[in-house]
Amino acid sequence: MGELEKTVGYTFQDPKLLELALTHSSYAHEHYAGKRHDNERLEFLGDAVLELVSSDYLFHNYNEYPEGELTKLRASIVCEQSLAMCAEAISLGKYLRLGNGEDSTGGRLRASITSDAMEALIGAIYLDGGFANAKEFVLKYVLNDMEHKKLFFDSKTIFQEMVQGNIPGEISYHPLGESGPDHDKTFSVEVWIGEQCMGQGSGRTKKAAEQMAAYRAICRLKATDNKQKQ
Repeated sequence: MGELEKTVGYTFQDPKLLELALTHSSYAHEHYAGKRHDNERLEFLGDAVLELVSSDYLFHNYNEYPEGELTKLRASIVCEQSLAMCAEAISLGKYLRLGNGEDSTGGRLRASITSDAMEALIGAIYLDGGFANAKEFVLKYVLNDMEHKKLFFDSKTIFQEMVQGNIPGEISYHPLGESGPDHDKTFSVEVWIGEQCMGQGSGRTKKAAEQMAAYRAICRLKATDNKQKQ
């Protein structure tokens, strides 16, 4: 866990808080009798801290946005897919304490688990080091790359608007399958333009998986467009 602390630039005064933030309920069920030994309460707290920090950030940095647009943008930033990508950037999945069942079915890469752990980590930093440290973490690892994160909200519509009239071929979404236990399934989807696969995504629902696939396709189109302009 010291490696994770180095990655995020924060050292816990109470290492047990970090351990708790990384403990999934499946691990607690296998190793502890009580339910309090998992990260769900920290996730609850971290969710509130994240909402406050992101709301404050958007209020002060997007002065031209009305309330409705601010709400949409915040939803895009704190959605499961966005937080899962933030967790991936710090390799959070490899530090998680999972039960054998979750671990063997790809739990370390499951967006529902890693996004919850990201919120739990925020909650743990808040309890350990106060609001200022939690805010610094959120600004550095969640509220970064805002141009891309804005695309999470209704990325399917944005992708369709980018393609229509500009790229030949119809957009289609193809399910790749599902994984995980019945109570926490992960759906995987590819999005194609004509005969070309443009992106792949996964999520807790088919719609969320399609949104993630569309987001990755948007990023691919933008990267191609930037190369052509250089």
